Amino acid sequence: MAQDNFRIAVIPGDGIGKEVIPVGMTLTDQAAAICGFSVEWTEFDWSCDRYVEKGSMMPDDAIEQLKQFDAIFLGAIGWPTVPDHESLWNSLIPMRRELDLYANIRPVRLLKGIESPLRGREAGDIDFVVVRENVEGEYSSIGGRLYGGTEQEQVSQLSVFTQRGCDRIMRYAFELAKQRPRKLVTSATKSNGIMHTMPYWDERFKAVAAQYPDIETNQFHIDILTAHFVQHPDWFDVVVGSNLFGDILSDLGPAVTGSIGIAAGGNINPERVYPSLFEPVHGSAPDIAGKGIANPIATVWTAAMMMAHLGQKDCEALLMSTIEAALQDPAGRTADLAGQATTADCQAVLSRHLASNA
Repeated sequence: MAQDNFRIAVIPGDGIGKEVIPVGMTLTDQAAAICGFSVEWTEFDWSCDRYVEKGSMMPDDAIEQLKQFDAIFLGAIGWPTVPDHESLWNSLIPMRRELDLYANIRPVRLLKGIESPLRGREAGDIDFVVVRENVEGEYSSIGGRLYGGTEQEQVSQLSVFTQRGCDRIMRYAFELAKQRPRKLVTSATKSNGIMHTMPYWDERFKAVAAQYPDIETNQFHIDILTAHFVQHPDWFDVVVGSNLFGDILSDLGPAVTGSIGIAAGGNINPERVYPSLFEPVHGSAPDIAGKGIANPIATVWTAAMMMAHLGQKDCEALLMSTIEAALQDPAGRTADLAGQATTADCQAVLSRHLASNA
């Protein structure tokens, strides 16, 4: 029997997260009503404001609280009043690790109504997905500082690559490629400069690829791969990378499609033991926070990803068709898309097109 009600934890977080998350919630509620189900939202104030006031980003039992929900909807984490390593390592990073959200998925697509900064690119020319390993790799907490404040000061940071970690994110990428027309997986590496972890990554990629003979593969060193994202974005279908490389590539990808303000993302626990977490890629954007001009498209696209994960494919399709229609409407284009619309203007355009698409 299909589920007709979902419980979703909402963490607006910081900066423009507080401005765009309500838009995503409203559009999701509209689409859900049309598709015959409902969403129960429970909001949490876990943010840098809370850190300043109470000394912690979230309570000690935060992860246990989140485990009770079907999914998590996050706006953004980070604000100048709190060092980034304090805010992220005391909120989002523990969520990713303790909920085993090892697959970070970020779609990159050039949609109608958006002008790419790349000359001659049109809608449909760029359509790939960055699959990022999300819980190990370069983003470990292993390391430290010795002889601080002296001429002998040393800082070390240990990268951790396990067979389990590499294999499961690579399998996820190959399984995703099986569902897409091109059936191509590209690996991001740097085995000519990093002598232990990256050759190991390459070995595991070769081993996993052997299990998928129908999927085409290639690999590039991260430096030339970033160049290819700009010069040849049409070469790519599914791109899999380590935590650091995937992080970099999944910001560059949306940039070549016109704006990081439309970039959606999901932190997935594929086995569904724990709820998955969905967040737009753009961050808290302190430079525009409070001005009412943030682009909410990324948040609505993120909500569409969340609906798909929850099995609501019709709702995902409705939200995506709404986004595509709104992007072609000049009245809804925010400043990052060379328009003059406010966040509220964009929301109104989205709501109008959602109603007409229903």
